[in-house]
Amino acid sequence: MGEVRDNPAMKRFEIDLGDGSIAIADYNRLSHAIMFTHTEVPPAHEGQGIARRLILAGLDAARREGLKVIPICPLFASYMKRHPETHDVLDPGYFKVLGIAED
Repeated sequence: MGEVRDNPAMKRFEIDLGDGSIAIADYNRLSHAIMFTHTEVPPAHEGQGIARRLILAGLDAARREGLKVIPICPLFASYMKRHPETHDVLDPGYFKVLGIAED
């Protein structure tokens, strides 16, 4: 299984799964934020932590680039809601949307 790579031309993070399939996390970059819109892992590869790898890569990229994260994708939203260590990159408008108390 390959590493997570950013594919700006396709606007997604992706992992080549080695069997002709690819796992993806689609995004749209804005001036101040990155909006994650969809994450997809082929059914044969579910349950292997692949979505988590895509999410962590996306969050790390946002942190490095000084961008806030807008988690439209339910997987990103759920992950960020459950992991307070990600709240530093969560777009301020999404604390209420996700039911997270702001510090």
